[in-house]
Amino acid sequence: MDDGLKEVEFEIDNSGIYQLICGNQNSNLNYIKNFIPVSIGSRGNKFYLTGKDKSVNLAYQTITGLVKLAEKGSKIKESDIKNVINILIKDNKANVDDILSELIIVSEKNKRISPKSINQKEYVSKIKNFDVVFGIGPAGTGKTFLAVAMAIKELKDGRVDRIILTRPAVEAGEKLGFLPGDLVEKVNPYLRPLHDALFEMLGAEKITNYLEKKIIEVAPLAFMRGRTLDNSFVILDEAQNTTKEQMKMFLTRLGKNSKAVITGDITQIDLPGRVDSGLLQVLKILKDIKGIEFAYFEKSDIVRHSIVQKIIEAYENYELKGN
Repeated sequence: MDDGLKEVEFEIDNSGIYQLICGNQNSNLNYIKNFIPVSIGSRGNKFYLTGKDKSVNLAYQTITGLVKLAEKGSKIKESDIKNVINILIKDNKANVDDILSELIIVSEKNKRISPKSINQKEYVSKIKNFDVVFGIGPAGTGKTFLAVAMAIKELKDGRVDRIILTRPAVEAGEKLGFLPGDLVEKVNPYLRPLHDALFEMLGAEKITNYLEKKIIEVAPLAFMRGRTLDNSFVILDEAQNTTKEQMKMFLTRLGKNSKAVITGDITQIDLPGRVDSGLLQVLKILKDIKGIEFAYFEKSDIVRHSIVQKIIEAYENYELKGN
């Protein structure tokens, strides 16, 4: 063996789990090598790792982390592998099993909704323990999805009576006045992502029932004015597109026994002209208020298609060059 290289050999007792980790024709092991520069051999129930010390250690931790997930019933998909590696890169002492196995809810289609990264786990923990939480980071990091999952959990557990989901009716390059139809038709495109998250977790029948009974409300931010929201879990999505006045109005609607989660991406502000973002303002004036927490997400937290992370990085590099 060349100087500077390390070899590790270890065995997995359970043959079924060993095969899950390897994947069809070693597809999972090959996927690991896309992220970690290491040689991975497999024979019998053993793995053989060769490479530089840091890479071998990361590959070993990744495989043993996946084993723990498989022992809890995970089928070991590429997304599981990516999540485990990202967690270990951020913190090589992290308990991967503890992070990825935390169950928030089980969706209508029997999908387990859980945090997929260290930052997501911290976000969920803050939502559990604080009444006002800001989730800030790029698209695809699970800010809104996890907030909706936590809202449904609070509703099912009887800690709140209703869920209110809202967004400012501002999007890139569009104004409400240029959209066809009445007000309801005009705001529907802006609220669609919130409906999508609800649909995935509850299914169409339950959503319809909850909406009819006003247990769940999905409405543009303007509809919040003048209301006091008691016993509610309130989510303000796309908060970077609120004005300072809108943000203050929203935050002061919160009533007794209520939680508010505010999500946004401060790099994607679509407000017209020189209008200041309410989300940018609260980062300055509320950062030291007890009972209010801020959770931040990074590109590594992106849980959409893996290409999304590359797209965001490409745009960032382009903008850094001053184009």
